[in-house]
Amino acid sequence: MGIKNRLILMSFLQFFVWGAWLITIGNYWFGTKNWEGTQFGLVFGTMGIASLFMPTLTGIVADRWINAEKLYGFLHILYALVLFGITQVTTPDTFIVVMLLAMCCYMPTIALSNSISYTALKLNNKDVVKDFPPIRVWGTIGFIAAMWITNLSGSKATEYQFYIAGIGALVLGIYAFSLPKCEPQRLIKENASWIEALGLESFKLFGNYKMALFFVFSMFLGGALQLTNAYGDVFLDEFKHFPKYADSFVIKYSTIIMSISQVSETLFILAIPFFLKRFGIKQVMLISMLAWVLRFGLFAFGDPVGGLWMIILSCIVYGMAFDFFNISGSLFVESNTDSKIRSSAQGLFMMMTNGVGAVLGSLTSGWAIDRFFTKSFSTSSELAGFLQTDSSNGKMLEFVKSQGNSIAADGAFSNPVLMKDWHTIWLSFAVYALVIAIAFAFLFKHKHNPQEIEKLSH
Repeated sequence: MGIKNRLILMSFLQFFVWGAWLITIGNYWFGTKNWEGTQFGLVFGTMGIASLFMPTLTGIVADRWINAEKLYGFLHILYALVLFGITQVTTPDTFIVVMLLAMCCYMPTIALSNSISYTALKLNNKDVVKDFPPIRVWGTIGFIAAMWITNLSGSKATEYQFYIAGIGALVLGIYAFSLPKCEPQRLIKENASWIEALGLESFKLFGNYKMALFFVFSMFLGGALQLTNAYGDVFLDEFKHFPKYADSFVIKYSTIIMSISQVSETLFILAIPFFLKRFGIKQVMLISMLAWVLRFGLFAFGDPVGGLWMIILSCIVYGMAFDFFNISGSLFVESNTDSKIRSSAQGLFMMMTNGVGAVLGSLTSGWAIDRFFTKSFSTSSELAGFLQTDSSNGKMLEFVKSQGNSIAADGAFSNPVLMKDWHTIWLSFAVYALVIAIAFAFLFKHKHNPQEIEKLSH
C-alpha cells in the first residue's frame, strides 16, 4: 500500500471514531437518559478541558521521546477501552468524568495525525499543500460514514454509538503501529535550559506578536467551532414540538441532514490548495470566519419546510467555515515554527482552538442560552403562540404532558414549560463570528507570500 493510501486509511478512521457519537450524543443524553440540560454543556466542555493540556503534552513527548505513530496508536487503544466503559455509566456526573478521560485520549490524536501526515509526506518527497488535503478529506468521509451508520442502524439515541466508535478506535490503534516511523527530533543542546529540556519551547511562540495574535484569534474562533456540533442536531430535533413541522423527514433524519455539513467539507478540503495559492493563509482564514457568520445566520432563519433550503445551505457553508480555518491554521503553524518544536506547536494550536476556546465557548454559550435565550411558558395559550399553533392542538398538549405537567381548566400548567429561542441564539452566534472576522481583518498582519506556500509544498 502506497504512503498516500496508508495515510488515507488513518485519516478515515481518525474521524470515524469521533463522528459515531459527536453529533448524536445529545439525543442519548436528553432522549434516552433524560438527564438535565444544565450539565450537557460540560460534555462538550470535556473536549476543551482535555485540549488545554493533552495535545501540547503529547506533542512534547512526540518531539522528545516517543515515535509519534506509536504514541498515536497507544492513545487510540486507550480511547477505545474508555468508550466501551462509558456504555455502563448510569449517572450524568460519572458520564462527564468518563467522557473527560475519553477526550484526554482522543483530542491529542488530531494534532498527532497532522504531524504524522506532514512527516510521512515530506519523507516521501510529496507536495504537502497539494497532497495533504485529499488525504484529510477522507477523515471527513469517515465522519460522515460513522454518522450514517449510527443514524440508519437506529443507534443515535442508544449506547451502541459508543460501541461503533470504540471498535473503530481499537482497529486504528493497532493499525497505527504499522505507519511510517516518525522519530523524535531530540534536538536538545548539552547546556539546555529546563524549558528546552522539558520541551516547553513552543510556549515561547507567545512572545512573537504575530503568533500570539494568531493563537488569540484561534481561541476566539474555537469558541464557535463546537457550537453547531453541540446544538445543531438538538436544534433540528426540537422542531418536532412545532405541530406544523412534527411530521417532517428532517426530524426523523436530523443526523443525516447534519451530515451534509461533512459532505461539504470533502469539497472544500479539496479546494484548499487553490485558495491558499491564490489568496494566501490570512485571506483563507478570513473567508472561514465570514462563513461562520453565514452558518449561524442561515440556521437562525431556517425551518424544516419553507426554510429547509437555509438549513441545507448552512450545512454546505459549514465545510468552508470549519476546514478553511483548521487546515490553513495548521499549515500556518507548520510554516512559522522550527522543526524541533513543530509537533508541540501543533498541539498548542489545538489547545487554543479546541481547548481554551472550546471551554470558554461551551461555558459562555450554555450560560447565555439558559440566562437569556430560554423562554418559560405557564399557559397553553402562551406556548401555542410560540409553537405557532392553537391552544387545543393535540400534539402540543401531548408534549406538555410528556414534561410531567398537568393542565388546568383555564390552560395553566402545573410547572413552566421551557423552550429555547433558537432564532435569537443563532443570531447572537452570527454577531459573535462577525465581530471576530472584522477584528481579524484589521489586526492580523500577514502578507500573502507565494514562496511560503511553495515552501510548505516540499
